[in-house]
Parts: sequence; C-alpha cells; structure tokens
Amino acid sequence: MKKLIVYILTVLVSAAMFSCGEDFLDISDPNAVPSGEFLTTPADVEAAVNGIYAAIRNNSALGESSGLYIDERSDDMGRNDNQSNAGEPFQFNDFSLIPSNTYLKNHWSALYTIVSRANYVINNIESVAYSDDNLKSSHLAQASYLRALAYYHLVRKWGGVPLVTIEVKTPDELEAVTYRETEANIYAQIIADLEVATSSTLPDHQPISGKGRVSKVAAHALLGEVYLTMGSNEIPGKSPSEYFSLSKQNLETAYQKRTFGDLKEISYESVFDVDQKSTNPEIIFQIVYRQGDQNLSSAVARNNQALGETINSQRPATGSGTRVNLDLVNEYEENDPRKDFSVNYAEDARVQEYFISKYRDVSDAAGVNGFGGNDHIMMRYADVILLLAEVNERLGNTSEAIAMLNQVRDRAGLPLYEQAMQNPDYATQFPTLKLAILHERRVELAFEQKRWYDLLRAFNNSELVMYFKEKDQSEYGIANLQNISEKDRYYPIPFDEYQLDPERMYQNPGYN
Repeated sequence: MKKLIVYILTVLVSAAMFSCGEDFLDISDPNAVPSGEFLTTPADVEAAVNGIYAAIRNNSALGESSGLYIDERSDDMGRNDNQSNAGEPFQFNDFSLIPSNTYLKNHWSALYTIVSRANYVINNIESVAYSDDNLKSSHLAQASYLRALAYYHLVRKWGGVPLVTIEVKTPDELEAVTYRETEANIYAQIIADLEVATSSTLPDHQPISGKGRVSKVAAHALLGEVYLTMGSNEIPGKSPSEYFSLSKQNLETAYQKRTFGDLKEISYESVFDVDQKSTNPEIIFQIVYRQGDQNLSSAVARNNQALGETINSQRPATGSGTRVNLDLVNEYEENDPRKDFSVNYAEDARVQEYFISKYRDVSDAAGVNGFGGNDHIMMRYADVILLLAEVNERLGNTSEAIAMLNQVRDRAGLPLYEQAMQNPDYATQFPTLKLAILHERRVELAFEQKRWYDLLRAFNNSELVMYFKEKDQSEYGIANLQNISEKDRYYPIPFDEYQLDPERMYQNPGYN
C-alpha cells in the first residue's frame, strides 16, 4: 500500500518540460527541476504547460494509438488476435474486460498524469509575476482545457472517478482525494475549466506557429459536446433540453468562427494530407508529430498498413495491419469516396481483410522507416457540424439538423438527406434522422476515436446492448458480440485503484 502511494505521488508531482513552437516536441527530463522550485517565471509556466501536452501525446493517454480504448471498444475495428500480450488488448472489443487488465490501468494512470500536470500549473500560476496578463490568461486556459479534456474521457469511461484539483504532495492529501466523486460533480468541474478557456485571451484559431495548442474555438466546441453528452445521458443539474440549448450555443459559437464558407470548399482528402496539416482550415485541434524524426514521428500510417500494401507508407508491413470490421465497411453508401480513402482490402493470402488507409505518408521524408508526419486530429469542423446536426435533432429543429447533415453529405458528393430518404435501402437502414446523423458521423469520422462515445450518447444501456446483439457476428471478427451486457457501458475500476479503498473506490456493477 505504501509502495503504491509513493508511486502515485511520483506521478502526481512530475512535470515534463520542453520548449515552444513545434520545438515543444523536444521533451527534456521531466524531473530535472524540483517541483517546489519550478514555477518562478512565465517561462517556467510555459515549460510546465508543455508538459501537459506531452502527457496527452502518450499513447496510453490520448495519442494516435490510443484507439484501443475507444475505437476498438466500438463496432468499427478490432483484432482477431486474442493471444498477444496475454490477450489483454482483445478484451476491449470482446466485452470481456477485467479489472486487472494492465492496459486499462495504464490508461487510467496516463489520464491522471494529464490531470496532475494541469493541477500543478493551475495551483501555482498565481505565484508567478507576469508582465503580460494575456500570456498568463493563455497559460491558465490551456492547462484548464487539458484538465477538462482528461476528465471528460475519464467520466465517460468510468462514470464517477476521483476528482483531484489540488497539487497532491503528501500521502494524506492523496488519501483524502481517493474516492469516487459523482458524475454530476465531475461534469461541473469540466464545465468550469472549459469556461476558463472560453473566457480567456486564447486566439480563436492558433497560427501555424501554435499548431498543437488549444484555441478558443476548440474550447467552445468541446464545451458544446460536453453539454450534448450531459443532456443525452440525463446528468442531474439541468433538464436535457437546457443542456441541449447550451450545447447548441457553444457549438454555434465555434462554427461561426470558421474561416471558410461551406464544408465542401475543403476536400476530405486534404484534411489528412501531411503537407497541409498546419494550414488546413478544417482542423481545430491536433496532437503534433514530426515527420522523419525517429522519436517524435507518427507511426499511424505504417502501423495500420497490411502485408503487401504500399498505400500508407514506404515501410514494408510485417503484419496484417489494423483490422476493420465489415460491419463498418458495409455501412458506407454506394459511391461514397470516403470509403476508398479510409479503408482498403489487403489481398495477401495471410491477411485478406480490410485495413485502415485513412492515414498516409509515403513521402521520402518519412522514408522506408515510416517515420510519418501525420498529426492526430482531435477535433475538426466536420465533427462540429455533425454535433450541431445532432443537437438540433434533439431540440426538434429538424430543418437546421438536416442543413448541417447535408453539408457533410454534399462534400462527399452523396445525395442530400431528403433525396437519400427516397432510396428504400437508405430509408430502411436509417429510418430516423437521429440514425442518419449517427451513420454520417460513423463514416465521416471513422478511426478518429469518436464512435464509442457517439454510441454512448445515442443509446441508453439496454438499447446499446440490443444494438450490438442485433449485429451480424460474421461482420465483426472473432470478438463475441454476445458477451456485451449493460455493465459494459462503463469500464471496470482498475484493480489497484479499487484496492486503495474498496468502499470509497467501489467497483462498477458487474465487475466484482
């Protein structure tokens, strides 16, 4: 127990440091400066804020390979390997997750590392003398946004979790915060943090030199999504309609700050073009990777590529890539160009299944080692537009919802919603506007770590179970759809965390 507390304290008081611009990818020793002596100048705060960005970049947190915790939980993708790493990654898609899963624990810890580094900035920034109040506001806003982002992932995956907003320095302080707070209180803190960001001096959009940093548009968009989630999940505090109205207000603020007209002015392919990642006006917030750098490059293109394929990377694949469920492949409409861009079929006799081709870098700069330049897109305008469609549908604003939905369909060159509903196949598969929007989000945002959360907003616990069990097992791989039950709405509390205080860190139902 003491050993575990010491380990947690080590995580909580660490702060990574690295310089600004794209140079903030150059991470130095996170323990080089004692935390109690660190924040004395704005430059110190800048380094500490950069440490929070380093934490979200971790693949056990929110980095490009963290899809295990979201996309592989959904119906979009998975794996047919139930043996590697003791079969633990397979448990996410198979709905056989157990509290002792080490990937689950690593994810929990990585998210709380984000929280602890943000807390360090937020709790110490007032002791620093700033000559530029705008810079102070920006630093506080970035730290607050990133803490909110971490808690937003925590509360949707686990429900009530420990709410830590202080800089934990002692075992007694740690023990005092080691209990599960209510979901309503977690969301209240998320909102408070995001309101710090929306009322700050952050720019609406970051300039090229600031790509990878939070903007005011990102803050409004995330706050809008948070309110949408609260209304969809009937979080206590306000009525669903009140939450939806607040959601619409913030999403519209983000939408109105765009620097383009209609979405069709930006090609779908260009959003994922490594040469346009810093200039594409659709991208709102991204985690930056450095092309050609062995340590700081993106691996998403080469890791997704299957044997015998060359569409993603110059690096020859040695495995089957990332398996895409036929359930998703078959949901693309006829002549949807997003299908051929996002997924391809691997012909090699050892694979013969679909793999992800959405992320590509075949440049000589990435080379035969596949040191790609893809950024991990956390938020883009198509996402905001479809969230606006969703919240307007919830509010009964049918014409506004359809107009937003049609922007995305128009860019894809597909029939607009009214025309599509005249197609018996489309109308049968998506008989309601709600399901049509859910479908559009699935094919537009595939493999962008949105799908599982979309399903959690769309369906209550029993509906979610029914939704999965009605699927065709043959289109899903070897993961057993029949395993899902209402307990799978949440992840189990990691065993080590539960053991800290079995009463106050009580386990989620169905995992005892």
